[in-house]
Amino acid sequence: MSAPAQVLVIGASRGLGLGFVDHYLAQGAAVTATVRDDAAEARLRARGVAVERLDLLDPQAIGQMGERIQSQRFSLVILNAGVTGPRGSDLRAGVERAQFDRVMHTNVHAALVLAAPLTAALAATRGTLVFLTSRMGSIAGAASSGSALYRVSKAAENMVARLAHLDAVRQQVRVLALHPGWVRTDMGGQGADIDVATSIAGMAGVIADPVRYPSGGFYDYRGESIEW
Repeated sequence: MSAPAQVLVIGASRGLGLGFVDHYLAQGAAVTATVRDDAAEARLRARGVAVERLDLLDPQAIGQMGERIQSQRFSLVILNAGVTGPRGSDLRAGVERAQFDRVMHTNVHAALVLAAPLTAALAATRGTLVFLTSRMGSIAGAASSGSALYRVSKAAENMVARLAHLDAVRQQVRVLALHPGWVRTDMGGQGADIDVATSIAGMAGVIADPVRYPSGGFYDYRGESIEW
């Protein structure tokens, strides 16, 4: 499969989102990306990226972007933005309402609102919609209640991805849920297993191979299937 011509990365200020931007720029794609702050916008514009400002905690901004995006045309969209919430929390510790709202609005609400318009923006090219999720959202694979809020949010995002696949089939749009691995980013920390380049190269390989990795699948950066 040739490199996608028009790529949208939602959540590209740093880490994996920025890694996807650089990867597809190097492949010759025209890249559009969303950021939240001036410094990130300047960084991306210097790379030749078309930049949109988007705060996933602003429901009005998400709705407005959904309205704009559905009339545009992309061949690949990566919904990358996400937050972890309180680290090390479990069910016994409870969850504060403010933490719940921040994590669920960022990780789940945006995916729910944007899934349909993003699919519409991919229909003309029969493109690919990627939800960057996590193995920690696997219900079958859950082995502890640590990071409970993050796990719950990613399980919900996985469901959004699965439902998006069921709808997108009609428009021949491919939908994937991808686990990037435990990556050395601000979110993953410096003690994580792999670097950004390794994670991005692996996920890009999965994205580029619709025969081995068909729509509706949940895969890690090595191309291994993950139980929902």
